[in-house]
Amino acid sequence: MSLEVIEAQTGENPVATILIMHGLGADGRDFVPIAEQLDLSSVGPVRFLFPSAPSIPVTINGGYVMPAWYDILGADLVRREDQAGLRHSQASIETLIAHEVSRGIPAHRIVVAGFSQGGAMALMTGLRHSERLAGIAVLSGYLPLADKTAEERSAANQDVPLFLAHGTRDGVVALPRATATCDALMALGYPVEWHEYLMEHSVCPQEIADLQRWLQCVLA
Repeated sequence: MSLEVIEAQTGENPVATILIMHGLGADGRDFVPIAEQLDLSSVGPVRFLFPSAPSIPVTINGGYVMPAWYDILGADLVRREDQAGLRHSQASIETLIAHEVSRGIPAHRIVVAGFSQGGAMALMTGLRHSERLAGIAVLSGYLPLADKTAEERSAANQDVPLFLAHGTRDGVVALPRATATCDALMALGYPVEWHEYLMEHSVCPQEIADLQRWLQCVLA
């Protein structure tokens, strides 16, 4: 599956790449304005990639066709999961990472990030990636295929920094789902930086500021 990708750079000859996956029903344009708020001048020129998921029927929305990284089969998100869809999108994101490496950005200078369903894909892909990444950032997301993570994760990313942020009033991906993700990842030994914000299923200014600081650290 070839993904449509919006690309932006903060300068010539980028030294790092940040790959950001949108949430259900959005597209690659969704996080462009938020990325523009990040001051990563201390890192050097950065390339942003904003891929768009393919449009597929989404079960929880009555089969309505919309951009989605995988099908959502129920409101609990994890009792029944679209494993085939998750793995299909994982392969597509892996292709984007490989392309960046071919362009001269080593894997350890690449951050995979996402919001909601896109955050789930960041974890799905990043934890399994065969080369060490710079970090994985998850905004209002959760860990997909949690029961398979321990056996499928890559040793190369055993210590990859994780940024997990969530709204305490999130009515789409409930806070307990996110805290369970945090607990599961910490139990597996990952260095997790956890943040909660008084917000719904969205992004807030403090979250952007915290993400900026984290990115400056992992890409220093």
